[in-house]
Amino acid sequence: MNNVLCGLAANPALPPELTDRLIAVADPEIAADLTGRGDLTRAQAVALASRVAESAVALAYEGRLTAADIDPATRPDAALALLDQGAGDPAWARRFATDPVAERREKLAACPGLPADVVETLARDPRARVVAELAYGVPAPMAARLARHPHAEVRRAVAANEATPPAVLAALVTGEGLPPARRCLVCDGEETPFTHDPYCPRTDCDLPPGAACGGSHESAVHGIHLAALGNPATPAEAVAGFADHPSMLLRLTLAVRTGLPREVYRRLADDPLPGVRADLARNPALDEPLLRALAEDRDPDVRRSLAHHPRVPLDVLVGVAGTTRIGAALLPRVAAASPAEVEELARSPHPAARTLVAARRDLPAGTRDALAADPDAKVVNAVIGHPGLPEALLRAAVERYGGQVAAKVAAHPDASPALLEDLALRQPPVRKALREIARHRRATGRALLACLPDARARPLAAGHPALPPQALVELLGDGGGEADGEVVRAAAANPALPRAVMAALVP
Repeated sequence: MNNVLCGLAANPALPPELTDRLIAVADPEIAADLTGRGDLTRAQAVALASRVAESAVALAYEGRLTAADIDPATRPDAALALLDQGAGDPAWARRFATDPVAERREKLAACPGLPADVVETLARDPRARVVAELAYGVPAPMAARLARHPHAEVRRAVAANEATPPAVLAALVTGEGLPPARRCLVCDGEETPFTHDPYCPRTDCDLPPGAACGGSHESAVHGIHLAALGNPATPAEAVAGFADHPSMLLRLTLAVRTGLPREVYRRLADDPLPGVRADLARNPALDEPLLRALAEDRDPDVRRSLAHHPRVPLDVLVGVAGTTRIGAALLPRVAAASPAEVEELARSPHPAARTLVAARRDLPAGTRDALAADPDAKVVNAVIGHPGLPEALLRAAVERYGGQVAAKVAAHPDASPALLEDLALRQPPVRKALREIARHRRATGRALLACLPDARARPLAAGHPALPPQALVELLGDGGGEADGEVVRAAAANPALPRAVMAALVP
């Protein structure tokens, strides 16, 4: 990969004439960066597609090519990309519906807004994967029809389609009212009974690990149930009985569903698998008694998930936060807290409670400033990114807690250039702070130069427009290692790179 030319191809300040020169020498890697340019003209897009054939698909998805620019006979993938965007010629859909290459028919089946006659042709396709791809997005009448398809893979796709009528989804779960499936992906190519080796060495095998068929398409039926349980249109009464199913995947899928009877949620709360209980703990359909019961769960992942529940009682949340590592994200219940609850949390004697509310970015100024001067470093770290904090408080936090809060202060959107310079020159250096400075919009050239010795901050600083041009030119000569290549690419993509240097770099 030519990192210099790839970086230039992504440089927003690259002049049009240099873009033309890059197109003339483009390889697939350079073309990938040129494709994403916002200033690429249609003429340039056509020229790039002619130079690097595989770029035509990406250009079509980017809206750089139109139907007039594509010949479906020579660029079928690009033509299908336009159809997928709803910008292709309808005649192409009829052409691809009978294409001898099954993968193209499958791609077509996933396109929206197909003509009715094309949908009908694809619904009768001899390849199950083509019909299954169609079944994911067809309207209710066709979905009900395809639910009776003899291949289980098609039925699985129907079970995942939210337009499928509820009664049909229930029938797919129970099997009542539908003829049994006659084929599945396993018995299509293997003599049954057959169980696929999870470590199958065959390079031409695309069966999922553990896929099995003993004549009743066991893994395919499991896939149908899994799709139906994850479909919100499937009636609750059809899925409630899966709460005690031996399949972990089915119970995990059931645990996140809303609208189920309370008894189902109670059984899932006693599930032996912590992952099921953790998924359940986020479910907004749970009532308060179940939430309080889950707060006593011995598994920390369950309690951590419970903390993200939108209606967890505040006292329960504070208790969970005191015993479980939750992270710095603003929790839904804290985001919805009333002004009185905000003050209650901010004045709590428990640091965990103050840390929770410190993550809000709409605190009253007095509350915000008091938390920024909190005696607990975790509280300060949570609030220090709050917009509007006076610089004196930012500097005071660094003086008190040093490296514990330096990175958060360096990431503060209102940090002054002088403060960023002081943080960048701090000894010993705080590596995480250097990385935040290197991406900060207000960082100065002096601060960025101080970031360059850090391996992870170096590519960030190389792409910053405030980096002095001479330093940019020097970075273009970095060595050939993977990390150095990232630096070279970032420097070449920097809009501050002098145009004369750009011109000298392009063949």
